Amino acid sequence: TGEFYALTTDEAVTMVQEVAALVAGRAPLLAGVGRGLRDAQRLAKASAEAGATALMIHQPPDPFVSPRGILDYLNAVSDASGGLPMMLYLRNDTIGTRAIAALCALPGVKGVKWATPNPMKLAEAKAACDPSIVWVGGLAEVWAPSFYAVGARGFTSGLINVWPERSLAIHTALEAGDYARANALIADMRVFEDIRAEEMGGTNVTGVKSALIAQGLDCGPTRAPSAWPLTGDQSVRMTRFLTDNRLI
Repeated sequence: TGEFYALTTDEAVTMVQEVAALVAGRAPLLAGVGRGLRDAQRLAKASAEAGATALMIHQPPDPFVSPRGILDYLNAVSDASGGLPMMLYLRNDTIGTRAIAALCALPGVKGVKWATPNPMKLAEAKAACDPSIVWVGGLAEVWAPSFYAVGARGFTSGLINVWPERSLAIHTALEAGDYARANALIADMRVFEDIRAEEMGGTNVTGVKSALIAQGLDCGPTRAPSAWPLTGDQSVRMTRFLTDNRLI
């Protein structure tokens, strides 16, 4: 997800082209697609041409969106990509279980990135959909145990950019059903996620970029309306986290 909404459409096209070239087929590549329909169709087409494995479709943030309108949106995006598999990025579960099931019934939809802090809704949606649909936790490590408990597998991660060994260790523990181990590993990195969740989530990318810069990778600032830079207090906590875990 990263800074998708901070990029121009031209930049988003360049991003998927560059990432596809870097990955070079070594791993599946899900390309982020969203915004207005025409932009989404352009990104879907460019992603397919770049060699993306599948598309991750952002839930439209339009204030006047309707569930049946999303169906039309997904069908149009699918057509533009030539039929690439789609993963739905669900950030608002108030569209209801019936609507989620209808979206997941589309032939091209293969999975859902569940990014609402409501594991019971996730369980309900999962039960209403075809068992072949893949459900992935979309709120990083902290929420991963709760989502695993109701049937999700895997999770998204910002920490993996900074401390990949820890993210992978948490994943290994959850796959083994060792929730005690997973929770202990999460406790040691929770401050990283706490910082990213502050300011209405506006420090989500800021935290990752600040940590990477501290590690010597100058990836530049975020763009407004994301928060930049970290506040003094946030910087102190981030530096302590990185130092305590020998990440800098």
